[in-house]
Amino acid sequence: MGTVAITFRVLPEGTETDLDALKENVRSALGPAFRSLEEIPVAFGLKAIMTVALIDDEAGGSERLEQDLSNLPGVGSVETVDVTLV
Repeated sequence: MGTVAITFRVLPEGTETDLDALKENVRSALGPAFRSLEEIPVAFGLKAIMTVALIDDEAGGSERLEQDLSNLPGVGSVETVDVTLV
């Protein structure tokens, strides 16, 4: 069993969502798995949050984190963009 790096794209509910608060919530939700976070412009003032988490390679690991991120206030959608063995 190894470690995987998972990249998530978190889209806020809208352009009026407080991204600073959302970024802090993302960091907290990922806990010790959190590695990096970056804002990416999407369109018409909307910005996505790209975040990377490192977890053990186990069944259902990425789904659990994706669900935790989806349940955060202000999150419109969460997509797993990349999963790679580290």
